[in-house]
Amino acid sequence: MADKYFGHIAPGPAIRRPGIWIAARTDSRRETMYDQVAQPRWQRYWNTPPDNTRDSEYLGLVGEILGGGKTSRLYERLVYRERLADSAGAGQSPLEIAGLFTLSADVKQGVPVARVEAAMREELQRFIDEGPTKAELERARIAIRAGFVRGLERIGGFGGKADVLASCEVYAGDPGCYRQSLEWIEAAKPADLQRVARQWLSQGDYTLEVLPQPPYAAATDVVDRKPGPPVISEFPDTVFPELQRAGLRNGIPVIIATRPGVPVARVSLLFDGGFAGDQGRKQGTASFAMSLLDEGAGKLDSLAIADRAERLGAQIASAASLDTAFAAVSMMTDQADPSLALLADVVRRPTFPTNEIERVRKEWIAGIAREKLSPEALAMRVLPPLLYGAGHPYAIPFSGSGTEASVSALTRDDLIAYQRDFLRPDNATIIVTGAVTPATILPLLERHFGDWQPPAGQSPPRAAIAAATGSSGTRVYLLDRPGAPQTSILAGQLMPSSQAPDRIELNTANDVLGGTFTSRINMNLREDKHWSYGARSSLTETRGQRPWLLSAPVQTDKTVESIQEIRRELADFLATRPITAEEFAKVRNRDVRALSGQYETNAAVSGAIGDIVRFGRADDYVRTLRARLQAQTDAGVRQAAALAFQPDSLTWVIVGDLSKIEAPLRELGLGSVQVLDADGNVLR
Repeated sequence: MADKYFGHIAPGPAIRRPGIWIAARTDSRRETMYDQVAQPRWQRYWNTPPDNTRDSEYLGLVGEILGGGKTSRLYERLVYRERLADSAGAGQSPLEIAGLFTLSADVKQGVPVARVEAAMREELQRFIDEGPTKAELERARIAIRAGFVRGLERIGGFGGKADVLASCEVYAGDPGCYRQSLEWIEAAKPADLQRVARQWLSQGDYTLEVLPQPPYAAATDVVDRKPGPPVISEFPDTVFPELQRAGLRNGIPVIIATRPGVPVARVSLLFDGGFAGDQGRKQGTASFAMSLLDEGAGKLDSLAIADRAERLGAQIASAASLDTAFAAVSMMTDQADPSLALLADVVRRPTFPTNEIERVRKEWIAGIAREKLSPEALAMRVLPPLLYGAGHPYAIPFSGSGTEASVSALTRDDLIAYQRDFLRPDNATIIVTGAVTPATILPLLERHFGDWQPPAGQSPPRAAIAAATGSSGTRVYLLDRPGAPQTSILAGQLMPSSQAPDRIELNTANDVLGGTFTSRINMNLREDKHWSYGARSSLTETRGQRPWLLSAPVQTDKTVESIQEIRRELADFLATRPITAEEFAKVRNRDVRALSGQYETNAAVSGAIGDIVRFGRADDYVRTLRARLQAQTDAGVRQAAALAFQPDSLTWVIVGDLSKIEAPLRELGLGSVQVLDADGNVLR
């Protein structure tokens, strides 16, 4: 019958059983918690052997003797004789991989918990020192056997026939394991119980006191709350250091932002040529090469570099982004010289060890596979090439990870060529932030980077970020994820670069539409319709055209309806329901008020200076940003949105169970529909 009714169910993955794992404890620990309880409760626990072991059965007998009923030692003393508690008990909980032995008592009102604890401790110690009497053992043996037999009167329920047989089969692999347990109990001697009590209950205890919540009284309310929350009218100014510029003897520009106080500093070398520098190379080269800089440099291998950094209290970091790459050290100012020496090794003398290349390659390819399994990460791999078109420097997965084929084909020579072409003094800017001055840091920078010369007769390659041709009309691309519990909707279009004059206004417009939690799209799909955990839109900062990306994971049966709502929100945003003065003021005020807390760390200041370099901004850009944010007008924001957003020329990438969503999406008639594989190849 079992096979008839259940044999058709496909088996799941093989179960790996953890085996016995008793968490050994040698120290005593205790905690006190307060709750809405009528009286204190005292409990003490020990980790013990699991079910289906001889010692667990012996500890069950110990628990029965100590606290198994009215004639048990603890109950007789604490409840009847000394009347310190309303109840007292003990027992072994036999679980699969370990057990738990418990002593507990509900303390009478007015009785100090410490007095009950002392009595419990005395009784346990007496048992450990003397063991049980033969009469106590026999009484406990009979009580356990009788409870077991009475349970067998029932077929189901805890302790019933089915429960006993099933538990033995699941946990012991033998439906008749209860016979062994009964034999152990029958054969137990007083010395056996004394031994397990001494072995398992002498150390490693955890004590928990649960006490009634103390009474609290509210203070007198002296605030007039009718007007609502207090209105904050004054906000701190932006704190951003003045930039000081210098140069090394080999021409490397240096930007220094002195931040006195905490004795740390960050030195970052910013290079042109991030993911965009992969053009003409194997995809993923930039990111792969930058990740390997600290895996071997100069005379140091990967572990030696890590050890040197730890001894100096320094942190080395290197990575690539869409337009640039960087290598940096965060250092203690009194260790600046050796820390910069380590950074110089990493940047100037990377060795790209073959063994590290192969180790990282495996991790990298596994990471690409994980990207393809995540619907949103997969969409972010597929969408940029569709937006920018073949051959564009940005027509790559925005993770910068490349493809399995390109990473598999990377050689050490490829990495050396990238380092030679891009990590060079005539392609670098040094950014220094922290508790240093030009007088203290420039001599050290000269020592470690001033003699660095570029390769003779070669100029650093410059990625030409030409305007993408774009596309007219709506395009829809589908990726199949059979059985996916939700659909991931991603839509995108190209907008003016981060160097455009209306960049700030366009950011504000995006925040109103989808860039914040209270944006229109999120409030619609999440808060109103309850179809999504969160819908967001973003504008990535780029030298070339910026990608505007909208992401909305939604429940599968609301895929079409969600797309319709997104399209309606876009249309309303540009026509019938433009940005309101209230929405504009909320985003503008948030941006202005957030400035004072954005530049607390050296890394944040360094990143802002990096953007000044990357986008050719004035040195006072951050210091004057507040005024520019405040100078926005709602009319200017509406105009920027009207010029940039093109709701009829969106590229949609939709990842989900196509057996459920493909036909309705085609019927929706958005535009041309194609099905892609995980690498962006057209399937149909």
